[in-house]
Amino acid sequence: MSDQAVLHVKGRVLVGPDEVVDELWVIGGRISYERPVAARDVRTVQGWVLPGLVDAHCHVGLDAHGPVSADVAEKQALTDRDTGTLLLRDAGSPSDTRWIDDRDDLPQIIRAGRHIARTRRYIRNYAHEIEPDDLVAYVAQEARRGDGWVKLVGDWIDRGTGDLSACWPRGAVQAAIAEAHRLGARVTAHCFAEDSLADLVEAGIDCIEHATGLTDDTIPLFAERGVAIVPTLVNIATFPGLAAGGQEKYPVWADHMRRLHARRYDTVRSAYDAGIPVFVGTDAGGSLAHGLAAAEVVELTRAGIPPLAALSATTWAARAWLDRPGLSEGAPADFVVYDSDPRADVRALAVPRGIVVNGIVVR
Repeated sequence: MSDQAVLHVKGRVLVGPDEVVDELWVIGGRISYERPVAARDVRTVQGWVLPGLVDAHCHVGLDAHGPVSADVAEKQALTDRDTGTLLLRDAGSPSDTRWIDDRDDLPQIIRAGRHIARTRRYIRNYAHEIEPDDLVAYVAQEARRGDGWVKLVGDWIDRGTGDLSACWPRGAVQAAIAEAHRLGARVTAHCFAEDSLADLVEAGIDCIEHATGLTDDTIPLFAERGVAIVPTLVNIATFPGLAAGGQEKYPVWADHMRRLHARRYDTVRSAYDAGIPVFVGTDAGGSLAHGLAAAEVVELTRAGIPPLAALSATTWAARAWLDRPGLSEGAPADFVVYDSDPRADVRALAVPRGIVVNGIVVR
C-alpha cells in the first residue's frame, strides 16, 4: 500500500471491550477516525476488527536446540503474523533479531534480551549461565540490550535433589531487580514450582511466567503487589510428556510436574479471581510452534476466565500492559478482521479473514 493509498474498514471496530465504532481509515499506515477529504486508491475491508493479537511470551530466533538462522526466525515471525499475532514479547532469545524492526510486514517485538540462568540449571544453549555474584551485572547488560524487559530463570530442576528448586538467593534477585528498575526495565522470571515465588515478588519482580506453583499463600501476595502472570497453558499441556520422559531418572521431579499440570486450570482461575493480571503467552519457539495465541485464549476460558477477559488478555489489556497502542487515533495500523464477533466466541480468533500490519494488507 502506498503512502497515498487509503484503506477503509467498515463493520464493527472493537476499539475496547465496550467501545465499538462502525468504521476507521488507514492513511499512510496510521489509523484515523476522520474521513479523508480526498483520497484515491481506496480499498474497503469489512468485518469485526480487533487490535493485532499479543503473544506476551514467545521466543523468535530460538528452537529446542538454541539460536536459529535468520531464515528460520523470519518463518517464526511470519507464522505469528499470519495468525493475527502482531505484537510479541520475546521472553528471552540468544539470537539478534533487531533486523526484524526494519521490516514493515512483520510483527513488532518487545525483547527481554537473553535468559539469565544459574550455572547448569537451564536448557543448554539458551541462557547466560552465571552465579549469584554476577547477577546484577548481567541484568544490567540485558536491560540495556532489551526493550524494557529482563528475563530470569527463577527455578529449574536441581539434579542433586532431583526436583525443581529456586535458582537465586533472595538478596541477589532483590539487588538485580533494583538495578533493572533503575535502568528503566521490568523483570520477569520463568517459574514452575512454588518455592521461588515469594522471594521474587518480595524482591520487586514485575511478572512471572508459567506460575504453575501459585498457592493460597502466594496468590494474595501477587494480587497485593500487582504482579502479572503469563500462564502459557498451551505449554503446560506438555508437562505429562516431560514427566514420562524423566520418570526413571528423576521420579520426584516427574511427580511434581504432574501435580502442577493437574491443578493448572484451578491455579489460573484462582489467580484471576484474586485480581492478578493474566496475559496470553504461548512459549512458542522452544519446543512449541509459533502461531498459538488463539489456542491460548481458548485455554484461558477452559480455566474459567470469562471469554471477554481472556480476549482482552491478548488485545486491549495486553497492549496497555506492554505500553503499546491499540486502535487509537494515529496509532500504527496493526489489526485483524474476522467474520464474526470474537467476543461472542473466542474460537473466531483462529480464523482471521484479514490481517493488516503497519497499514499493509498482508491477508
